[in-house]
Amino acid sequence: MLVLKSCVVPLRSVTRSAISLNLRRTLQTGTAAGETEQCFIENLSGDDKGISILCIDRPRAKNALSRKLIESFRKAVGILKHDNETRVVLLKSMVQGSFCAGADLKERATMSVDEVKQFLHTVRVSFHELEALPIPTIALIDGVALGGGLELALCCDMRVAGEHAKVGLPETKLAIIPGAGGTQRLSRLIGLARAKELIYTGRILDAQQALKEGIVNYAAKEGSGYQIALNLAREILPGGPIALRMAKVAIDHGSQLDLDAGLKVEQSCYDQVLPTEDRIEALKAFAEKRRPVFKGR
Repeated sequence: MLVLKSCVVPLRSVTRSAISLNLRRTLQTGTAAGETEQCFIENLSGDDKGISILCIDRPRAKNALSRKLIESFRKAVGILKHDNETRVVLLKSMVQGSFCAGADLKERATMSVDEVKQFLHTVRVSFHELEALPIPTIALIDGVALGGGLELALCCDMRVAGEHAKVGLPETKLAIIPGAGGTQRLSRLIGLARAKELIYTGRILDAQQALKEGIVNYAAKEGSGYQIALNLAREILPGGPIALRMAKVAIDHGSQLDLDAGLKVEQSCYDQVLPTEDRIEALKAFAEKRRPVFKGR
């Protein structure tokens, strides 16, 4: 088993690739001069090469989901989708104390009913694009993740909570319901009865309660969950890239089917790893008692 490294890589000090810098600095169409993207990518380097951090950065509104933020988010996810160098993604807020505060209610109040419907459609599509990334994803919840914020985190494969995390779907207290997948993804994650209780009551959970409910995989007892999330990504990183992708397909698609149909999905995915160069490399490395060097081929 891989031994997790204990050193901390400061997020602000990591080396960005040219594509990340361009994404961070390139203006959106129609934005004011000097304005930057509200979502951007940080690519780790050295031994952590292959780990990319998808950063959300809208400090004035605690990362509330606005039209502009969603547009920026979709750009970043689109780049990750076609980035063959990235093997694990961490979704992280750059705003202290808030992962994502949910919908931007000030902007929402200016929308007509039809505009709200169209915006929610865009949010659902963008969240599904994150969920459908062909690589493992980890949401780092440091701070508040309510409503759409928790719905966003639920689109990742795994979740890690910091000490001060607060999660919940409180929409019924605003006379609405979760509208970006929360009713479906939460019930599939923790079961119908528990999801109904949390959604009906609008209850907000702390980090340890979220861990007990099975909403997060890990919860830090002190401080940020970043180191836990990074170590988890590091443990995933040595896996064969194609194998990781096929494992995600097998789990995501097969789990929605009955067992017999799910087993057929698994077999189809297994068949796709058999002819890969990475599989042959793994066998050679085992025989030679060395670490395999996977190339994603």
